[in-house]
Amino acid sequence: MTATPSVREHAAAAALSAGVTTRTVHDVAGIAAVADFFSDVWQTPRSTPPYPAEVLHSLVHAGGAVHAAYTGQGELCGAAVAVFGEPSALDVYSFVAAARTSDRGVGLAVKQAQRVWALDRGARTMRWTFDPLVGRNARFNLVKLGAAGTEYLVDFYGPMTDGLNDGDESDRLTVTWDLTAKDRTADGADEPAGTSGAGASAVLATAPDGAPLAVHEGDTLRCRVPGDIVELRAADPALALRWRHAVREVFTKAFADGYTATSMSRDGWYTLTRTAPHAQEGTPA
Repeated sequence: MTATPSVREHAAAAALSAGVTTRTVHDVAGIAAVADFFSDVWQTPRSTPPYPAEVLHSLVHAGGAVHAAYTGQGELCGAAVAVFGEPSALDVYSFVAAARTSDRGVGLAVKQAQRVWALDRGARTMRWTFDPLVGRNARFNLVKLGAAGTEYLVDFYGPMTDGLNDGDESDRLTVTWDLTAKDRTADGADEPAGTSGAGASAVLATAPDGAPLAVHEGDTLRCRVPGDIVELRAADPALALRWRHAVREVFTKAFADGYTATSMSRDGWYTLTRTAPHAQEGTPA
């Protein structure tokens, strides 16, 4: 399988809309610049990058890819790294991606470039993880790309000491992106109704701010995250950690009951849907 013309056109359109060009990076200087870029994003000294250049270079040599996005002036503004997973799964794992928050659309351009690269090498799905409390990333992954949250990982990395995550526990949500699926045409085209929780049939949990955290609405489950967890973590680490534990409790139970995360509203509510009837305890599966 290779990327279809429509997929290539979608990737080209994403890059054009963001005003960038994307390419894979192989040279020493280019990879070093990507390592520095990741240091700046994660607020670590460039002398101790989260992803050292020599590691990135080795991953490229092993068959992975470093993708980078550049402005019209040649400035690096986004990057991502992918490696292949198990061959039998036809899966690619994107273990890091970042874009400057001021550059709207760069993240989409990089992910679409990764998609073309992966499809051209026979992959059908791509997986990665992200912090489930970062609502804007959830919306990008679940709504903009159309991926699904398929696994909840408790304190996945253990303690982290970078400038964004220091003092928190590193829970992560795995998303799986069907690379062959039809492209989304608009951000929010599948916006779920009733995302504020008003009129919900049952409030299942209360958030640290005293408002509903999780609600049942028909056959779906909704769970809310704080407006800006990065800002909250810097201002009140203890409160941020209470949010972490509260959302963790909802998600771990939901995933055990057969739910996956399928959408994120503009006002910070996840939609989780049950993928298959869940066998009740004591009942044959």
